[in-house]
Amino acid sequence: QVQLVESGGGLVQAGGSLRLSCAGSRRTDSYTMGWFRQAPGKERNFVAVISRSGGSTVYADSVKGRFTISRDNAKNTVYLQMNSLKPEDTAVYYCAADIPYGTSWYSRDSREYDYWGQGTQVTVSS
Repeated sequence: QVQLVESGGGLVQAGGSLRLSCAGSRRTDSYTMGWFRQAPGKERNFVAVISRSGGSTVYADSVKGRFTISRDNAKNTVYLQMNSLKPEDTAVYYCAADIPYGTSWYSRDSREYDYWGQGTQVTVSS
């Protein structure tokens, strides 16, 4: 079992940047790590995912080219660098850990993830 704690959220103007961090309570290199976000009144949606080694990443179309997911397994930490932020990026951002099964190394389905952080609020003003 691993506990996850997000940080780095805040209020930023459109076009600005934020870097989110997600720290694990113990080693996270056995987990695929994902970021999700949830706006008020909406479902929790996939943002990005990174493989256990960090060598592979996948992004939602809405953030591709603007967000970058990375990880430092020595620090048990995953990051989400968010650039060119838009008001529609406003949401609570969650990191999650998954032990992948089957033929695919990742999932965009939040139900597949085993452990979640408490979330960090990101607000982008226009």
